[in-house]
Formats: sequence, C-alpha cells, structure tokens
Amino acid sequence: MNRELGLQLIEKVKIVAIVRGVEEQHIEGLADALVSGGVPIMEVTLNTPGALGMIERLQARFGEQMYIGAGTVVDVDDAQKALDAGASYLVTPNTDEQVIRYAVERGAPIFPGAMTPTEVVKAWKAGATAVKIFPGASLGIGYIKELMGPLNHIPLMAVGGVNEDNIAEFMKIGCYGVGIGGSLVNLKEIAAGNFGWVRDKAARLVERSRG
Repeated sequence: MNRELGLQLIEKVKIVAIVRGVEEQHIEGLADALVSGGVPIMEVTLNTPGALGMIERLQARFGEQMYIGAGTVVDVDDAQKALDAGASYLVTPNTDEQVIRYAVERGAPIFPGAMTPTEVVKAWKAGATAVKIFPGASLGIGYIKELMGPLNHIPLMAVGGVNEDNIAEFMKIGCYGVGIGGSLVNLKEIAAGNFGWVRDKAARLVERSRG
C-alpha cells in the first residue's frame, strides 16, 4: 500500500495496532483477525524477535489491504533496516531529529514519540507526519487536550491507555489517531490461537471510536 492510501487509511480508521512480542507463527493469523475486525493498520515493534522477517511476510501477503510499519525505531540503523525490510512507515518511542530526517529523505511517514511541548514542536519541525504522545497512559487525556491548545496545528496521536471505554474521548478531543497494544494484541489469546477474540475486540474498538 502506497503512502497516500496508507495515510488516508489512518485518517479514516484512526487505530494502529501495536504488535509487540507476537511469535512469528501467529503473525499472519493476527493480521487476518485485525483486517476482519476493521483495523488494517499495524506496526511491528523492532524489539519483537523476528520483526524484520515478519514485516517482509506481512507485506508479501497483506500489503495491498494493510498499512504495515515498524515501531520502536530508536536510531537511523533501525530505520534503515525497517524500511529495507518493507516497512511502509516508522514509529519511534522518542524524539530523534536525525531519525525523523532520515525517514523524510526516504519518503516514509514517521510518527515520533514525544512527551513535552518542546519535543512535540521539535519533532514536527524535523518533518514528523504526526507526533505520538508517549507515555499516554501516564500523562492522560487531559494532558493531550492541553497540548492541543497552543499546538493545534500539529496532529497528535495518543499511545498508551487507550481502550474501549475511553477511545471515543480521544476521538472527541481531536486526536489524529491512537495506538493500541496489549489490550487489542493480547498475547495470551493469540498464543492460544484465539484470533476471533482479536477480531471482535478490534470491531468493538472501531465501533466505540465512532461514538
């Protein structure tokens, strides 16, 4: 999926599934479940064993229907390896202007993590597609809403602490999107082969996100 279509998908669905710690044998079943549940956007974190190989496999099978990126990209070396493996976009846990500029040079959307207003602005000026507020669970929805006052020209994503009960609130305050990990990509259910659980959870999140 090309950049334009991928970004349109994020703007429409607004939910990115964060895949961390999933075994390679389950990755395609997980992808099927997410697509069936209405969440065709996923990032495979690079601290997941076999992440680069998983990205390659996912692109080969699901590249036309899913927007597949790499997460936990902490330096330029990570960024290069992820893009070379076929990642369509990058997500970082921190604000590293060198990594952001590298992604821009490669024509890849990048969603860097930031905590403070200073980091948010630095990330945006360096070329971020949107800025991920992290750790969202600790900072809370009120913090993100406050940032949107003076920084309303910068699209912000919430990662951490987003669930069925509060996803509508994040949408209501105007988040560009949300990243959801363990509460959607549940390792216990996936290890048991219960992909229907993931599909149903994804569907509920999509429904709740639309109020």
